[in-house]
Amino acid sequence: MSKDILVAIAFFSANGHTETLAHAIARGARENGVTVTFVPVSEYEDTDWGTLEAADAIVFGTPTYMGGVAAPFKFFMDASATVWYKQGWINKIAGGFSVSGSMSGDRLNVFLQMATFAAQHGMIWVSLGMPPGNNYSFGSNDDLNRLGVYYGAAAQANMDEGPEVAPPQSDRDTAFAYGARIAKATRRWVEGGHNQPQQSKGKSPLH
Repeated sequence: MSKDILVAIAFFSANGHTETLAHAIARGARENGVTVTFVPVSEYEDTDWGTLEAADAIVFGTPTYMGGVAAPFKFFMDASATVWYKQGWINKIAGGFSVSGSMSGDRLNVFLQMATFAAQHGMIWVSLGMPPGNNYSFGSNDDLNRLGVYYGAAAQANMDEGPEVAPPQSDRDTAFAYGARIAKATRRWVEGGHNQPQQSKGKSPLH
């Protein structure tokens, strides 16, 4: 009998664009037979740390601000140091998504920051797994992965448009496909028996 797989989407969204992408990822994951829960992150007390501990996979999401993660998401990253000491997320599947107003917005820095964060927690990062779109003369903005990003699901949202229209459908469809990939990778990892944590026995560096 297959285990019930839980995917947590831990994200910060200021204007709704990043939340829109979170919902697209969730739909893709759910259609592949896993349970998905949303964990909005900002202040330490408002973050559902228990759900994150119980999850088999955590997908991180943040807008790209000034070439990096948003400040509330960085606060969440720093606050997770207590989880890191206990190795509470080790061997969980991890992934990430980000939205910027510009086509690039130096979004790569955000993915590298999130992937490094996941690596410090001993997590297993899942890439987008999709070739770039819109890089031939016959391509278009309707292509999947039109932004040509590999680390995770990326989107561009015009800053004067609300989440009802931005990001565009192609970015939402790319996020949907990423959610499906996360679900499949998590099930394969969990049912293969590779997700048992190894508890640290060292002293805490935190005071």
